[in-house]
Amino acid sequence: MSFPQLNDEHRGEEILAVFDTAFGELLAADPAAFRVKFRKMAASAFAFYRGTAGLFYHDLDEENAGRGGGRRLDGPYLDERTSRVWIHGDLHAENFGTYMDANGRLIFNVNDFDEAYVGPFTWDLKRLAASIALIGYAKALSDEQISELVTIYAVAYRERIHALATGAKSDEVPPFTLDTAQGPLLDALRDARSLTRFGLLDSMTEIRDFERRFAAGGGSVELDAATRYKVLAAFDGYLETLPDSSLTRPDSYRVKDVVGRRGIGIGSAGLPSYNILLEGHSDALENDVVIYIKQAQTPAVSRHITDRAIRDYFQHEGHRTVISQRALQAHADPWLGWTELDGAGQLVAEVSPYAVDLDWGDIDDPEEIAQVVADLGRATATMHAAADDQSGESLVPFSTERAIDAAIAADEEGFAPLLVDFAHSYGARARADHQTFVDLFRNGRIPGL
Repeated sequence: MSFPQLNDEHRGEEILAVFDTAFGELLAADPAAFRVKFRKMAASAFAFYRGTAGLFYHDLDEENAGRGGGRRLDGPYLDERTSRVWIHGDLHAENFGTYMDANGRLIFNVNDFDEAYVGPFTWDLKRLAASIALIGYAKALSDEQISELVTIYAVAYRERIHALATGAKSDEVPPFTLDTAQGPLLDALRDARSLTRFGLLDSMTEIRDFERRFAAGGGSVELDAATRYKVLAAFDGYLETLPDSSLTRPDSYRVKDVVGRRGIGIGSAGLPSYNILLEGHSDALENDVVIYIKQAQTPAVSRHITDRAIRDYFQHEGHRTVISQRALQAHADPWLGWTELDGAGQLVAEVSPYAVDLDWGDIDDPEEIAQVVADLGRATATMHAAADDQSGESLVPFSTERAIDAAIAADEEGFAPLLVDFAHSYGARARADHQTFVDLFRNGRIPGL
């Protein structure tokens, strides 16, 4: 499998067109935020890949057209069910990390569900496989080593899906916790365990007149009275979206302070965002909670899914993000909810004191990398299996693990090679695109910047 070769000028124009569709309105509203975003993306091919999910799905459409596919959802291992499962939408090797679930357990799993949607399960796998190729190339691994890593990921995914589809008990397919994880995943969980709520609060707040308030600086933006009122009204709407079991102490909803926020990551440039300081589960100041309200974005994958039933299922992008995360992530953040602000859907969640992302910087030994990608394969399978007829949502009314298991079983031998071929092909495409993007950016060719 390979993507058609385009000359640099033609590909540059294609990249700019996709950028205009994905970022145009936000870039026009806040070009400074996008200059920061694009500088981060210029740093490496992997950083570019992280920030260009829209380009990735555009290219998948082109790949399908090149095969003579009549529909966007045609392709190996895809049928009426496996092309309609809940997917992460931006599954790459750095979108994994720790969180504390609703039961108080530290879990290592997939994170960042801003791009989640309903679509073909293979799209998640291809996006992750290409990210493995990019990381492997950056670590000077050979093509053979990269092929082996992607194969390990594919085999681990396939084995876990099969185990779940055939009724494996929970102790046979446990989540990654302090008791079950190993290697860099365990390191991340131990780092998360060493963090404290007090440490987070100390970095963002201060005590004034015997009460906690947000501290000035550090990305905080003081709000005028009208904006503060709108944010608090949105907060009231958010409370209605929380599960009944979410919180038991009414004082937990008492707002202490509100600020705007700046300096969020590659995927959220130009999106309005706010932090709210809440009372927490007791009067003790160290139990206060910080939640954020962030304007949810249109997921890149949704531009390539034409099913109106899927689009109409969601009230707005905030609702979509939350419903998708609750479907894909077992025992999600109890503060997770949605609201509206200025007519736009908003995602609301806790600024977690226990979030540690998987850090690839010190994962260099090929054997250790292999162990990690196998675990990521298992985590991906568990995520896909969680979001089905047992998730409480009617959009995917069947067992996804059984559907995926049956589709892979129909061509067992072709599954890993499909992902290996794609990883090499798209990894090379992304590295070339990164250089094209850097040249466009540094020469002032991106409109609006």
